[in-house]
Amino acid sequence: MGNKWSLGLHFICISIFLLATTCTCLGVGNISVVCSKEERLALLKFKQSVKDDSKMLSSWVGNDCCLWERVRCDDDSGNVKSLDLRGDKNSGEGYYCLVGGEVNSSLAQLKHLTYLDLSGNDFGGSRIPKFIGSLKQLSYLNLSHAGFQGFEPSSSWNFANLVNMIPSLSELHLSNCGIDKTFLSFSHLNISTLSKIQQLNLRSNSIQGLFPSVLTNMSSLRVLDLTGNNLNSWVPIMPNLLELYLSENSFHRIEDVGIWRQCHLRHLSVAENAIGMEMIDSSRNVSECSQYALEGLDLEGSIINGTIPEALGRMVNLRFIYLSRNGLTGSIPKSLGRLRYLELLYLSANELTGPIPTFLGKLSVIDLSWNQLNGLIPESFGNLTCLKEMNLELNQLTGPIPASLGSLVSLRAMKLSRNLLNGNIPVSIGELAKLQSLDISYNFLKGVVYEAHFANLSMLNNFDASFNMKLTFNVSREWMPPFQLVTLQLDSCNIANGFPQWLRNQRKIEMLVLSNATVSGPLPTWLQKMPIIPFLDLSHNKLTGPLVNLPNGGNVNFFGQVFARGLLLQNNLFNGSIPRSLCTRTDLQYLDLAKNRLTGKIPNCFKNLKNLVTMRFSSNRLRGVIPSSVALNSLMRLRLNGNNFTGELPRELGNLRDLEVLDVGDNRLSGKIPVWIGENLTSLIVLRLHKNNFTGRIPRTLCKTPKLQILDVAYNNLRGTIPHCLGELSAMVRSDPDFLIDPDHDENLIQVMKGVELEYTKNLALLFNMDLSSNKLVGEIPVKLTALSMLVGLNLSNNHLSGEIPGTIGNLTALNSLDLARNELTGMIPPSMAALTFLSYLNLSHNNLWGQIPTGNQLQTLDDPSIYAGNKDLCGPPLPKGCSNPEDPTTTTTTRSKKKYEADDESMKIWFYVDIMCGFGTGFWGVIGVLLFKKHWRQKLFMFVEDTMEKIYVAFLVIVAKMKT
Repeated sequence: MGNKWSLGLHFICISIFLLATTCTCLGVGNISVVCSKEERLALLKFKQSVKDDSKMLSSWVGNDCCLWERVRCDDDSGNVKSLDLRGDKNSGEGYYCLVGGEVNSSLAQLKHLTYLDLSGNDFGGSRIPKFIGSLKQLSYLNLSHAGFQGFEPSSSWNFANLVNMIPSLSELHLSNCGIDKTFLSFSHLNISTLSKIQQLNLRSNSIQGLFPSVLTNMSSLRVLDLTGNNLNSWVPIMPNLLELYLSENSFHRIEDVGIWRQCHLRHLSVAENAIGMEMIDSSRNVSECSQYALEGLDLEGSIINGTIPEALGRMVNLRFIYLSRNGLTGSIPKSLGRLRYLELLYLSANELTGPIPTFLGKLSVIDLSWNQLNGLIPESFGNLTCLKEMNLELNQLTGPIPASLGSLVSLRAMKLSRNLLNGNIPVSIGELAKLQSLDISYNFLKGVVYEAHFANLSMLNNFDASFNMKLTFNVSREWMPPFQLVTLQLDSCNIANGFPQWLRNQRKIEMLVLSNATVSGPLPTWLQKMPIIPFLDLSHNKLTGPLVNLPNGGNVNFFGQVFARGLLLQNNLFNGSIPRSLCTRTDLQYLDLAKNRLTGKIPNCFKNLKNLVTMRFSSNRLRGVIPSSVALNSLMRLRLNGNNFTGELPRELGNLRDLEVLDVGDNRLSGKIPVWIGENLTSLIVLRLHKNNFTGRIPRTLCKTPKLQILDVAYNNLRGTIPHCLGELSAMVRSDPDFLIDPDHDENLIQVMKGVELEYTKNLALLFNMDLSSNKLVGEIPVKLTALSMLVGLNLSNNHLSGEIPGTIGNLTALNSLDLARNELTGMIPPSMAALTFLSYLNLSHNNLWGQIPTGNQLQTLDDPSIYAGNKDLCGPPLPKGCSNPEDPTTTTTTRSKKKYEADDESMKIWFYVDIMCGFGTGFWGVIGVLLFKKHWRQKLFMFVEDTMEKIYVAFLVIVAKMKT
């Protein structure tokens, strides 16, 4: 028994020993190997010297820095070997980034450091730290994009010293570090040290002109990146170079790069230069060594013209070709289809024509978008089993979508939009289990889409089938889709079975567009419980009922794919009031409830919508005063027209410095046109006050709006004369592309043109219109108005304007519509009117014009006699009344009568002004004593005098005009 106990005890001891040894081997034993106190304190000093709002260094607590994030130690000694402080994107939470001034020199205590990465931070424009030269063990150094501004000028600390002092350095990244032409000073450079560097990154600096010849001494150099400098000289031969990146420089000829003699080169990028010549001359440039060595070619955005040479297909090792954004013409060579190793092919944004050739099965990305390719999508594409991305959008491809595409088991993105594709969508598309994005919009696809089309699309995130007018989506109300969409766009398609019930299970949607999709009925109740959809467009349908079921289930859905925030419900049959819940949508940028049947007042709670750019409540049945809460500083477009609003415009609107469109037409607003519109709203492009009850004069401050291209104050009770300075509206004198209206989603505007109300949408940027019609304006038409050479429409009809039509009316060379009817204009029609070559509508009826109607040019086509009706002294075609001889007594008598009336008119004007001045003097001195002591009387009196004077003046001019006739 004793032996058995002894053996058992011995076994237990051995087990404990083995267990302890095993734990040590698994790393528990390393607990005793900690970083040195000096290195820990050095790291903590660095931490204290920077601002770390992103909490990059939050784990730097405790005694063992080897356990801290971004720090790696040697397993045996505990010395810090690697410090990775790269500022980069943190998934879902923004960016890691340290902010500080000069890098704390405490890092010099890390004597055993072999890897140091400070890139992507912000060290405030400080110089590249000199202490880095003391880190003799470094093999990797990355200071790119960290806010450094080069080496200390006039100092021994420069690029040469950096390389000399760190003999083990093999990879150096100094991108965007402010290194300039002094980089070329290598008088003390140790060539043997330099030759050890294998990778050098100097992109986005200020290295100019000559290629740094010293780089040819880097015999071990494998990767060289000089992107984003200003180099233009010949690149010398570097025999061991494998990757060369020279994008965004100033090379003008492909020969300047010298690539065809770099026999071992595998990757070449000279994108974004100004090469401007045919890409490859196979007889001169493609040497035997290059055509077999080169694996990657990047000439994107280099202004290359001509055709893609067949010789490119002889570079049999090519794995990627980037030729996008050039001027390439002709067809895609069939030889490219025979490149068996080709994985990435980018030919987008050129002028390529012809059919798409057959490609081999190695291809993973093909981008042929934004060209003029025609013909069918090849059935052979179904053999590209490695294909992950296919972009054929914006071409002229015809025929159906091949059913063979259902074999692309690796496909993640398919873009076929904006072509001429027709036929049914093949059911085989539903087999693409890895597909994440499908865009077939803007084609001529037809037929019915069923559940089978989505059978295995479990990874689908984005689906766009918009503007396929004959495409119908018919899925059962009980269908449970296998995917969770982020964006769904079915605008201008046909949706059967009412509002899509399957959407109730989609919890990640950021963009839902069902515009013009034949959806009717009320919003479903389950919609209210869904997460808020950042961009929801249900416009142009027949949706009914109140807006009580809008998504309101907690916070705004946001997965980072959709940037616009909008609620677009215009052109439906919604009724009831505007829900106050909209005031909680602080993320909204676009809010459009126009053309519905909404009633009640605007809730006075919109002040929380700090990001709102567009607010449209047009064409509803809203009433009350316009609340001041709509005056949001972010607003650029405010459309409240076509309602029953009363009262005056809120003064707070004068704070909207960025407001471009203000449309409150077709309401019952009153008061004077505020002077602050012209003084404060200097960004205004459209001002529409059409059909309200505004009184007083047109304020001269409107002349201070330099961007104004549409001024519509028609159908009000405005009095006084037309301000002459309106002829100085600079946007109407000379077009400036920066001032033009930039229509966003469904921007429209009603204007009276050619005698009728027209709704403008797509051509708003070309519309320059001034409509002052149907008021009580008096006086003459200012000659200055004829300087508005951009005007397309001018409407001054239905006023009390007198005098002659300005003789320079022909200067309005862009005029398409001119309406001066129903005024008291006199004189002859100016001959210059015949020079208005774009004029298609003219109305001069019911005035006191006389003499012969001018002939020639565009006026010959305007042969409707009603244009001149009510002017009894006009003669000549198209009127039946002929004109007498110019020497005819009738003509002479008429001329003399005209002069007599003018003389009488001048006399009456003189006596009128004398009378006014006398009355003014008597009244002023008679009451001045009382007014000095009675402020309230003063105010009342001056208001009464102003209104009375205006009425007397208008009445007198009307009487005088009638006397002339």
